[in-house]
Amino acid sequence: MAAKIKKGDKVVVLTGRDKGRKGEVTLVMPKEGKAMVAGVNLVKRHQKQSQTQEGGIISKEAAIQLSNIAIADPKDGKPTRVGFKILDDGRKVRFAKRSGDMIDG
Repeated sequence: MAAKIKKGDKVVVLTGRDKGRKGEVTLVMPKEGKAMVAGVNLVKRHQKQSQTQEGGIISKEAAIQLSNIAIADPKDGKPTRVGFKILDDGRKVRFAKRSGDMIDG
C-alpha cells in the first residue's frame, strides 16, 4: 500500500497527551506502524555519562502510532485524511480529502 504519511510532512496529533500539537515527521517506521514527529511525544530518559555526552535526565522524542497522527491540510492546517489520484501526465499524487488540495508537488 502507498504511504499516506512520509518524512517531511506536517502532521497534527489526534489523541493522547500531545493532542492538537503540530510537527514535522522526521522518521517513518512502516513495519512498526510508527513515526517520529519533531517536538511531539517528549519523554525523559536517564542518560549515563559518556566521553561525548553529559549524564543526567534528558528529554527526547519517542515514536508515535501512525493512527494517532493525521496530515495537516495545506489550506487551513486542520487534520485531514489522505487520498490518491493519478494526474493526466501519469504521476500518482496525494491530496487532502478535506479541501481537495494536492499535498505533494
